Amino acid sequence: MARGDLPATFTYSQARAAGLTKHQLYRLRDRGEIEAIGHGLYRLTSAPLADLDLLTIAERAPQATLCLTSALAEHRLTDTIPAEHDVALPRGTWHPHVDVPVRWHSFSTETFHIGRDRLALDDDTQIGLYNAPRTIVDAFRLRGALGPDLAYEALRRWLRRGGQPVELLRVAKSFPRATPSLRQALEVLL
Repeated sequence: MARGDLPATFTYSQARAAGLTKHQLYRLRDRGEIEAIGHGLYRLTSAPLADLDLLTIAERAPQATLCLTSALAEHRLTDTIPAEHDVALPRGTWHPHVDVPVRWHSFSTETFHIGRDRLALDDDTQIGLYNAPRTIVDAFRLRGALGPDLAYEALRRWLRRGGQPVELLRVAKSFPRATPSLRQALEVLL
């Protein structure tokens, strides 16, 4: 089994399933051909640069979706650099232990997939990412925890880029708590 047969990021179980023994895996690590990026999680050192924190989260929780401040930063709707990744999972889903700074959020299973896109982390791995309208609606919906300034800043930037209020209101229909404050902010900004 050659290291070329492995995806860029892989688990110990995937390496075993591909035919590598524990000793072969450790030999590849000792030769510097792979690196351990988490417990039982490895990455080829020849792989292109990628965010190792997000790779770890995506491998441990396939439904993981960047949300709130992390999604706003990804969409360049805030200058805030989150100290930890905001990641949503469907309510009732187990939140795995990861050795990276992450704040887990449990979102309703009925609305979890609204506005959910995929972000490629490398050739083999993707993580969920809420689109800009969904993220702005979430910022208004959870403004008590995030603060109103973050939501208003994101809305202002999105509108300056040509974002359409009708897109936000369409998403907000599924989140009644966000609608009044979002409408009020739109009236002020437009």
